[in-house]
Amino acid sequence: MDIAAGRMDERPGTSRLGIAGWMLFDWAAQPFFTVITTFIFAPYFVSRLTADPAQGQAVWGYTLTAAGIVIALLSPVLGAIADATGPRKPWIAFFAAVKIASLALLWYAAPGSSLIYAALLLALATVAAEFSIVFNDSTMTRLVSEREVGRISNIAWGLGYLGGMIVLIAVVVLVASDPQTGKTVLGLDPLFGLDPAKGEDARITGPISAIWYLIFILPMFFFTPDAIRATMTMAEAAARGLEELRGTLSELKERAGILRFLIARMIFQDGVNGLLALGGTFAAGMFGWQTMELGVYGIILNIVAIAGCLVASWLDAHLGSKKIVVASLVCLTIATLGIVSTGPGFTLFGLAPLPSTDSGGLFGTAAEKAYIAYGLLVGIAFGPVQASSRSYLARSVSPDEAGRYFGLYALSGRATSFLAPASVATVTLLTGSARIGMVALVAFLALGLVLLLRTPYPAHRPT
Repeated sequence: MDIAAGRMDERPGTSRLGIAGWMLFDWAAQPFFTVITTFIFAPYFVSRLTADPAQGQAVWGYTLTAAGIVIALLSPVLGAIADATGPRKPWIAFFAAVKIASLALLWYAAPGSSLIYAALLLALATVAAEFSIVFNDSTMTRLVSEREVGRISNIAWGLGYLGGMIVLIAVVVLVASDPQTGKTVLGLDPLFGLDPAKGEDARITGPISAIWYLIFILPMFFFTPDAIRATMTMAEAAARGLEELRGTLSELKERAGILRFLIARMIFQDGVNGLLALGGTFAAGMFGWQTMELGVYGIILNIVAIAGCLVASWLDAHLGSKKIVVASLVCLTIATLGIVSTGPGFTLFGLAPLPSTDSGGLFGTAAEKAYIAYGLLVGIAFGPVQASSRSYLARSVSPDEAGRYFGLYALSGRATSFLAPASVATVTLLTGSARIGMVALVAFLALGLVLLLRTPYPAHRPT
């Protein structure tokens, strides 16, 4: 890649089977984010492991904070070491083992058990998941040409949501049951005789996500080409990696566009992460949604998300990644304002009163329906904003430096990741209102959007 001339050479392709294996990584990884950190286990953690949802949301926020600090500190270092050692697959395999073990052990997080136990396992799984993503994302630049990265990235992200939705549907239809009737949404007895009163319908999502991940990352190991093995030892690679990291940080002074992009993403991704991690728990605490309601809500959002990613995969190739990210951030900002302004009997902070009568069944109140309407905007945008951010950077760096810069990319997604959940958690504790705490997410989304508007595209171009 000739940065000085503003040109990017065509990147070497690979077999369709190799690309498919790489794309299946998102399919394998997404159920963790769908059923664990967003729609099923995290709301269970907040509303059923403790009698006080506000306290549960605060602990969950601080769990995300701790995991985010670890990810922020180590991601760029590991990315630089990966560039020095060459192959990414051994790193992915190691962190996969940590993630799978942590998820499997979530089965033992029964009501009344220690919040710290569950929080530790969730933090470990989150760290391992994010580190695996760093190494997988950094291989994208070696698989397809610069023109194709946006399309492949968005399709892979859409596949991820499809995988997450399939697992979520299976949980809702076959596992989650109404505590009053003991039946699933189809009127069936839950598989394995799971008892919702003991939280088993939510706890089983840990082992299910672990097994799914184990099975579907295998094609990536079998078929996707890895970087050529380097000749240096791990100690030499660590020293070389740290040296390259220092050089990359110094180099950013001369690559102002990439630096501005990373700062903008650091801010808006914090808002995105907070919205995804806390949106389900907010609804669980406000409306008293159980596993079934949360699961159906998640299915609705994932259907919309898949469509959003498929449309964005075409638009990214024709309009460019930046326009997709900007449009997505506008949608997310509007949606977040709508979500935090909605409560039983009102929306838009009380400016629009809603009937408080409950028609019965799922989402029986007008406020719940309004919440879902805002959620559809989230579903449309939260896939493309992440997939096109990934292709934004891939179009801005060369394959040989991808590990270092995707390490910084992970850092930019986590460097301030403790701020959003910590802000939400702290304000929630101080005010006793989860709604007031969630308002902080709007500021992260809006500020990141403003900074991105002034960032060149691709980011290696002069500002």
